[in-house]
Amino acid sequence: MNKLDVRLIRLIKNTKGQFISITVVVIVALSIFVAFNMTAVNLSNTVDYYYEITNFGDIFVQLVKIPHDDINKLKSIDGVEMVQGRISFDVPLRVEDEGEKVRVRIISVPDRGEQINSLYMLEGRNAGRELKSAVVIEQFAKARNIKVGDKIRPFINGKVHNLDVVGIAASSEYVYLMENEQSLLPAYEKFGVLYVSEGFAQSVSGFSGSYNEVLIKVGDGVKIDEIVELLEDELDRYGVKRIIKREDQLSNRMLAEEVSQLKKMSAVVPLLFLIVASIIIFVMISRMVKNDRIYIGILKALGYDNLQIMLHYIKYSLFIGFIGAVIGIILGILLSGVLASVYIEYFNIPLLKLDIYYIYMVYAIILTGLFSAASGLFGARPVLNIMPADSMRPEYPKSGKRIFLEKISFIWDRLTFSWKMIIRNIFRNKKRFAIYILGIAVTYAITLVPAFEFNAFSSMFELQYGEFQRMGYIVDFAKPMDCRALNDIKHMIDVNIIEPKLEYPFELRNGWLKKVASIVGVPKDTVFYDFRGTSGEKIKLPESGIFVTEGLARSLNLKKGDKVLIKNFIPERDDVAVEVKGIVRQYLGINGYMNIDEMQRLLVEKGIITGVNFSSDDAVEIKLKAIKNISTVQSIESLKEGVKEYLDAVIFAIFFLLIFGGILGFAIVYNTTIMGISERSMEFSSLRVLGFDKKDIFWMVTRENFIMAVLGIVVGVPLGKLMCEGMAQTFNTDIYTIPVILTPQSYMMTGIAVMFFVMVAQLATWRKIYSLNFIDALKNRIS
Repeated sequence: MNKLDVRLIRLIKNTKGQFISITVVVIVALSIFVAFNMTAVNLSNTVDYYYEITNFGDIFVQLVKIPHDDINKLKSIDGVEMVQGRISFDVPLRVEDEGEKVRVRIISVPDRGEQINSLYMLEGRNAGRELKSAVVIEQFAKARNIKVGDKIRPFINGKVHNLDVVGIAASSEYVYLMENEQSLLPAYEKFGVLYVSEGFAQSVSGFSGSYNEVLIKVGDGVKIDEIVELLEDELDRYGVKRIIKREDQLSNRMLAEEVSQLKKMSAVVPLLFLIVASIIIFVMISRMVKNDRIYIGILKALGYDNLQIMLHYIKYSLFIGFIGAVIGIILGILLSGVLASVYIEYFNIPLLKLDIYYIYMVYAIILTGLFSAASGLFGARPVLNIMPADSMRPEYPKSGKRIFLEKISFIWDRLTFSWKMIIRNIFRNKKRFAIYILGIAVTYAITLVPAFEFNAFSSMFELQYGEFQRMGYIVDFAKPMDCRALNDIKHMIDVNIIEPKLEYPFELRNGWLKKVASIVGVPKDTVFYDFRGTSGEKIKLPESGIFVTEGLARSLNLKKGDKVLIKNFIPERDDVAVEVKGIVRQYLGINGYMNIDEMQRLLVEKGIITGVNFSSDDAVEIKLKAIKNISTVQSIESLKEGVKEYLDAVIFAIFFLLIFGGILGFAIVYNTTIMGISERSMEFSSLRVLGFDKKDIFWMVTRENFIMAVLGIVVGVPLGKLMCEGMAQTFNTDIYTIPVILTPQSYMMTGIAVMFFVMVAQLATWRKIYSLNFIDALKNRIS
């Protein structure tokens, strides 16, 4: 081991506090990088394997009615491997608490042959041909404590049916169990799926010898878009409501979004941490070189060249990167297993395909090596400018000048000696000042993100169902009805305000871009929808044309004034092109909105509605409970309650983000302070001679850091806002739009958290100040 390596070990030992704090930042960065990437791949592979063994469908067709014999004709379409018809409809479920609103989706299962979307049985058996048996989906069974052998009572077409629970199963179609796009969050106690025999479903639904859904499997490498086009033409006469490709299927799309967000987080967060670590290493090494000026001059005089001396300091940086990489990779692997298990549990996937992907370890080492080598190289560059002869003389002091505050005598004359020293030191060390401010600003921005996320998810529902949609109840009919049904509702319950609603799924196209979304028809002067433009301005629903939501506009690249083609699946109705009259804010789901009269004229039939919206103080759910033609009755308040359970998981995630912010803040403050103390040892020794004790010096440093921390927080406020807006844009999806809501309380609590991190780091420097040998510092020796 050469002499420089021996000194390197001694250098690491003497700066162990700084070394460890920077290494922890690198460990956090790489553990997140490895864990999130491996979790994303493992989750994706697990889902693919699950889809394979359950024969998950590629295309899902919802239609009015198709005879059994006509389904077999679809097999003649080139590329179609399997076709399966089924019956699916939503009904209320009778439970012990009569006031509780619970809904189930009845789905028929073929009693023989290979199945598309086959069930993954966990307990019991399939229903087979038994007319009074049902298999319950796992999430719903767990939430309601339903076991094999229990009775379950769906209310179908005005009659309660007692079914025996013969099995509990998982389904690849309902990995993420949601009733529709507007739900966003699963409500396992309120919505479930029952799988029944085909004979039972046909007998109670009126679909004897026919189906209202078709599942299709296609061959490998087949272009699904082309098959969808053929299906639209082939099935047009059967009243196609919607054709959904696997990529757009709700559960699969939520899973894909989760994997996508994991990958985004695995890129953004580690990069931010590594950049901060690199800046700290750069500053630290550049100051080491400055403090070791005489030592470096002696080494050069003894024959060491610039490359050898620079490598000495670069090795310090590489040691940080190497140790951080090793520990970070190990922790990342362990964390990936835990995260994968949590995701599998959350999404109710009954199996886990877990592997270690060594490529991410290689990426982690390369990434850390590049950042460490670059920061070490740039930090050690001042070595090139040190000449042996010049280094033996003390470095020329920088020319001092009055700071701007000294010119304001009214303020300056009233400051104490120590405060004058603090202010001068802050403004005369511009690099240290800038780095400290930037570090605190970044810490503030990272710490603000959890507060933003909590506000965003809690406010999303308030904005959707409090400001945008203002009705008290949403009622959907089991089938389209004449608008006179609105008067029937009025006779059943006391309503304050009631409005008709017409909602149908259509395929919207803009050039080659297309998306299936529901268009909602409401009265032109609706009081239940508060339409707002993207800038928050209030806009009125026009007589003609269409409003599209932000998510739909993003998907189809639409702007105000564009023409969008509405492809109509309803038999004997033509496709129409309508003008986009506005882009409106909607936080949950994607929709188009039209004047109900115009929508009836262009797309469906005059006088047809599919539901009503109203406000009422009556016992709505009880009075409408047994009405045959009513499919769903949703209370806005019950929808809001569903978010509370989800917010518990958000709080858990916020806790970890706060820890990450705390680690970053501690590392920045601690390293900056320790480096400042090392540089100013002569200054502090002189103060000791002048009568200052160690406590006075500690509080002087504390006040100095406090001032810079406050300034850093001021800079961090706009930086944090920009970061939150960037995250909202990055993580917005078709299913939801994240609102950027930052309250004064959010800013204030984030500031308090950052000051706490600063205080903890400051306390860690107490020992450093008290252990500083002031006599040795005055002797001006090299270590």
